[in-house]
Amino acid sequence: MDSVTSTEQPLLSGADIRKLADILDLRPTKTLGQNYVIDPNTIRRIVDAAHLESSEHVLEIGPGLGSLTLGLMDAAQAVTAIEIDPPVAARLATTVEEYRPGTADRLAVIEGDAMRISAAEVLAIAPESADGPPTAIVANLPYNVAVPVMLHLLAELPSIRHGLVMVQQEVAERLTAGPGSKIYGVPSVKMAWYAQATYAGTIGTKVFWPAPRITSGLVQFTARQPPATTASRQQVFEVIDTAFAQRRKTLRAALSNWAGSGVAAEELLIAADVDPKARGEVLEIEHFARIAEQKHRRDTP
Repeated sequence: MDSVTSTEQPLLSGADIRKLADILDLRPTKTLGQNYVIDPNTIRRIVDAAHLESSEHVLEIGPGLGSLTLGLMDAAQAVTAIEIDPPVAARLATTVEEYRPGTADRLAVIEGDAMRISAAEVLAIAPESADGPPTAIVANLPYNVAVPVMLHLLAELPSIRHGLVMVQQEVAERLTAGPGSKIYGVPSVKMAWYAQATYAGTIGTKVFWPAPRITSGLVQFTARQPPATTASRQQVFEVIDTAFAQRRKTLRAALSNWAGSGVAAEELLIAADVDPKARGEVLEIEHFARIAEQKHRRDTP
């Protein structure tokens, strides 16, 4: 089906957000990354850029007071929202019912930490209207945990096909950077294991309450199959972490302790068809997978 959004349905304004905050006696904290979107046009922009189909089940992380949730309810069949703040989580269904009467069966709210949530927990509390597990992630992610949350959820939920997340602009640039870029690093490569990610736009500070000090970026992603390899994801990620821990060093030097010696590292790299004098910042995810596979073969009796 085609993507559907509505500009006629009411979305939360700045006054609405502050009213809800007063009801909950809520004072946004940096610890939980609570910066709420107060501009309906920004919500519409995010939902439109997510390219959701009307039959989809969307996973939202950190729904807060419901700004984006309402937009997602208009565009998708079902929404599962994960919220860490208990009073905020408890209020969300009421807000959705007030603004979108009769949609209770299309929303599920999980009070919990998205960093620790399991696929089983998400599936156990799915909305009645959901036709299967979540297929998309759309979220305004807390800046301080954006990357680990994304990597955790993509590992837990292979049903995710695509999504759009708003994160700190610097994080967005790192997640979407390509080999050879100065900001290409661990987040870039690990994200590439799961998906093709692109930078989809910049969001200013004035559309939030409270306004953050830094701008935000939109990251659009489409799931892809990981590289074909006999090495596990954990083994490949270990190579990535090791290579970038000393990113100024050649791979031969950076991987020497991990491989057992500089000579052993060079042998593994040559076997993986990777230049030992290269640095990690020029390798694609497939290269790291080949390096991990060579070590796995060497260490397997």
